[in-house]
Amino acid sequence: MEVDVAAAKGRPREFCVDRALAAALGVFWSKGYEGTSMADLTEAMGISKPSLYAAFGNKEALFHKALDLYEAEKLHYTRAALEQPTARAVAEHFMRGAIEAQMSGCDPKGCLEVISVTACGAEAASIKADVIQRRASSQVALIERFEQAKRDGDLPAHVDIAGLTGFLYAILQGMAVQAGSGATRADLERVVETSLMMWPSR
Repeated sequence: MEVDVAAAKGRPREFCVDRALAAALGVFWSKGYEGTSMADLTEAMGISKPSLYAAFGNKEALFHKALDLYEAEKLHYTRAALEQPTARAVAEHFMRGAIEAQMSGCDPKGCLEVISVTACGAEAASIKADVIQRRASSQVALIERFEQAKRDGDLPAHVDIAGLTGFLYAILQGMAVQAGSGATRADLERVVETSLMMWPSR
């Protein structure tokens, strides 16, 4: 999508909003919200600060748009995971999908949402709240899927579904932190295999 945005000297500047947003996502992903400066963003996006404000709003608004793009492009596997035939297959699809997303050769390592939710400054309060809300929505969908598995007899009757969901998210978040700290694909694959060995069976 091409747009004309007034540049600093009043001369129209034409740039691709989608490409600029993808560039912003890369910066936020690699540096985190608090670690990203406006200078980092304008340089990566190839636009002036006035153009950024005109097209996206402030840094916070830009991050929310980048997070939307991240979820649409990088977390599509989570939607496919919920359609798997068994609860164990759901969990495995989540974890293996996370490995593919976190270990991609063309993207920063780790998970943007995990990086962002650990931000602690006052500026990042709304960012953290947004990420937590998005994660809560995803957890609700996963809980509903596991509850269905329990009703179907796919999970034992004694299983605490909320606890099981929390366990899976703890594994996913831990994998993201490890990926961002230099873990290899083989390291993460071992985490997945061990987690699946601990998965409750009938």
